[in-house]
Amino acid sequence: MTVYKIRYIAVILFIVSPFVVLAQQQNTDSISIFELMDAVEKNTSCRIYTTIATPFKVKRSETSKPTAESLRQALAATRYKVTVYADQIFILPETFLSTTLTPVLKGEQIQDSEQASSFIPIVKSSSENKVYEIGNRYKPSSEATVILNGKITDFKTGQELEGINIVHREPWVATATDRQGNFSIQLPVGYNTIEINGLNIKETRRQFMLYGEGNTHIELEEEDHLLDEVIIVSGRVQNVRSTQLGMEKFQPSLLKNIPTAMGEVDVLKMLQTLPGIKTVGEASSGYNVRGSAADQNLLLLNNGTIYNPNHLFGFFTAFNSDMIKDAELYKSSIPSQYGGRIASVLNITSKEASKEKFTGSAGIGLVTSKLNLEIPIIKEKTSLLLSGRTTYSDWMMKVLPEKSGYRDGKAGFYDLGGVFSHTLNERNKLNVYGYYSHDRFAFNDNQKYAYNNMNFSANWRSIFSEKLTGNFSFGYDHYDYRNDETVEETAAARLSFAINQWFGKADFSYKIDDNHTLNFGLMSQFYNINSGTYEPLHENSLVRLNQLQKDKALESAIYIGDQWEVTSKLSVNAGIRYSMFNLMGPRAYRTYQDGMLPSSTTVVDSISVGNGKVVKTYQGPEFRLSARYAFNDDFSVKAGFNTMRQYIHKVSNTAIMSPTDTWKLSDTNIKPQNGWQLAAGAYYNTPGQMLELSVEGYYKKLNDYLDYRSSAKLVMNHHLETDVINTEGYAYGVEFQVKKPSGKLNGWASYTYSRTFLRQNDPRIARPVNNGEWYPTEYDKPHDFKLVGNYKFTRRYSLSFNMDYSTGRPTTIPAGQYYDQGLKKMQVYYTDRNSYRVPDYFRLDLAFNVEPSHHLTLLTHSSISFGIYNLTGRKNVYSIYYVSEKGKIQGYKMSIFGAPIPFVTYNIKF
Repeated sequence: MTVYKIRYIAVILFIVSPFVVLAQQQNTDSISIFELMDAVEKNTSCRIYTTIATPFKVKRSETSKPTAESLRQALAATRYKVTVYADQIFILPETFLSTTLTPVLKGEQIQDSEQASSFIPIVKSSSENKVYEIGNRYKPSSEATVILNGKITDFKTGQELEGINIVHREPWVATATDRQGNFSIQLPVGYNTIEINGLNIKETRRQFMLYGEGNTHIELEEEDHLLDEVIIVSGRVQNVRSTQLGMEKFQPSLLKNIPTAMGEVDVLKMLQTLPGIKTVGEASSGYNVRGSAADQNLLLLNNGTIYNPNHLFGFFTAFNSDMIKDAELYKSSIPSQYGGRIASVLNITSKEASKEKFTGSAGIGLVTSKLNLEIPIIKEKTSLLLSGRTTYSDWMMKVLPEKSGYRDGKAGFYDLGGVFSHTLNERNKLNVYGYYSHDRFAFNDNQKYAYNNMNFSANWRSIFSEKLTGNFSFGYDHYDYRNDETVEETAAARLSFAINQWFGKADFSYKIDDNHTLNFGLMSQFYNINSGTYEPLHENSLVRLNQLQKDKALESAIYIGDQWEVTSKLSVNAGIRYSMFNLMGPRAYRTYQDGMLPSSTTVVDSISVGNGKVVKTYQGPEFRLSARYAFNDDFSVKAGFNTMRQYIHKVSNTAIMSPTDTWKLSDTNIKPQNGWQLAAGAYYNTPGQMLELSVEGYYKKLNDYLDYRSSAKLVMNHHLETDVINTEGYAYGVEFQVKKPSGKLNGWASYTYSRTFLRQNDPRIARPVNNGEWYPTEYDKPHDFKLVGNYKFTRRYSLSFNMDYSTGRPTTIPAGQYYDQGLKKMQVYYTDRNSYRVPDYFRLDLAFNVEPSHHLTLLTHSSISFGIYNLTGRKNVYSIYYVSEKGKIQGYKMSIFGAPIPFVTYNIKF
């Protein structure tokens, strides 16, 4: 063979070889359709029926155990359609097999569209392998796309699921369920597959053959293992698509791994890991939202108001997290249905018990134990949830330093909760909620304190039509405290306070069309406040009864809001709320000289008003507006503006909420607070939604906020207006946040820069604080950085961490002392108010979590967490106080947690 021929053959082999390899690869990657069908029948319990007579090649399944889905993927590029019904698979050319009987076969008469009822039947879709028909196949829609409306509920409990993502891939359309579990999505006419996923539920899909608009009811199953991720839930799709800004939603059950003091999952402590939320220090009750005071936040539990949301000096939240379904925090763009506070709204909803089977959970820690029971009464219709928590925290007092004077003290609490849920039918549902908590503590045998929270409410939800739904609520709220002092038998006394509140609400939602939804309603609540009673504790006491007159008032409001999707990119939510406050008799009040501050020397007259008569009325509109422009599915910008009014004030000389706080209604001499906020932000989800990035900025103005005069008397003051003063304030800030919602390492990081200032600008004040100049509030902390994360080693083992850094809060320090000729004693001279700061705050917490095994046959699933709170042992300064020692003023720093605090928590589900 010549060299030329050899070269010729080599060239031919070189040219042909790729095609040979490709042919071999195609032979490896392809399989006969009959072979694939045989494999599916062997791997599943399904039997296949088809009209295919001649075999042809299809792409080989990527899995060794092919299923019906493998057939769909293999035949996607052909004219054959796959239909699954029970354990049978049908492969037919050009069409799907109908899996529902036609009206004729059911013996029903087909009505003309003009004669048919406007009610569209709800198709219950419970299987991911079945194709559900929506609409009338005999009169299909002439439009290219139609609207599919639906409701998603928990398969076991029947409870509506919010924040569940519904995704259609081609064309890409996505939405998420609202608070009632409802969703609406626009899909092409014909065959569609939607993917359904959400936190703590099994990912699934549903198949629909759409002939027209219709409704579906989808039931989802909860994951059989505890959550892999620690995440704030606002919905990845909704993060960009909704018009709401300054809103965070989270579920306490999904935040169990975040380390907190004493290892207890705590809603308010979770809240404090978010941007724009601050506190004045460790173990402080209450929270400050975007530069507002703690009493300017409305906290709702099942529509009822909680006035003291804390246990054990602020170490714990007043309600058991195991009974909470979710919590929504509105920092700005507050919906028009909410009012009564000028800073924020925290709306907490209790979960419902399973209507299918008896389940429960329990937990035990170093300080608390808790139990949660879910009891089905009538299967699929009625259930009862019972929850309880108690403490054995007296031992904590024993470990305090002896010089604190509190080692002989005692402290404890318990709380109880219940939810009765009854589903009458697909259109009507009743929930009844109950809650009670009790706290008691004593620093010694001579001083004892106790306070109670109680709430009862009922909610009826009704679907009047496909367009109109209504929620009707009524209830009763109660809070009281009492302080007993028995240092001397003849001076033994009790100081008490109580607030009682009855409320009723009616909220409606009317869907005008697919792009327009109206929300409207009304509410009214009646206050009956025992402003204070000081009375003898027993018959040997010489204390004289002293009782403040009661505060009574009726607060009412009507509202309307319009949620309008102008285009696919632009959405607007606009609303107006009109509130009215009527102060009621019986009541006696003073009038004072015009242009003079109220005082005992400026009284003009004293007036009495009879029972049931209106003493004073305050009223006015509150405006709500927000808008969103989406550049694409992953990036949007939003802006919002809202005004608010507040008719009730917290009376306290501290920046925190304490058991001795009282609440005062606006009256003839104390005006309501009011304010407005302007906010804007940008939101971006990275490709694949691995990261959620957001930045929000805000500016707010506050008017008629109550501040106190020098040497003010706040306890048992019959004329409080003589010791308070109205101030104005403003706040501004910018919040940056990065969330990583999935993966082995997940969590969020945030940085906030913000400032808050007050000023006494009333011209009647002779010597205003800081000479009438602006001064920072006690909760003004400019720099705030937070990092929360969870690293998952395996599905069972994870490491959680929480880091918190912030600027030290402002304080006022003494600059010297002088001799007061009038008082004949030395007096302290102070610097300008809040002109100095305590040292910066830093804390790092760490926890290791062991979650249950994933054997579904186990009757119980247990988990354990152990870790360290304040890992570095930093002595963060809570406050600075001063004492006079040997003629000199000596300052001391007080820390709550000056050392690492280990904790262990064990939980079990059954």
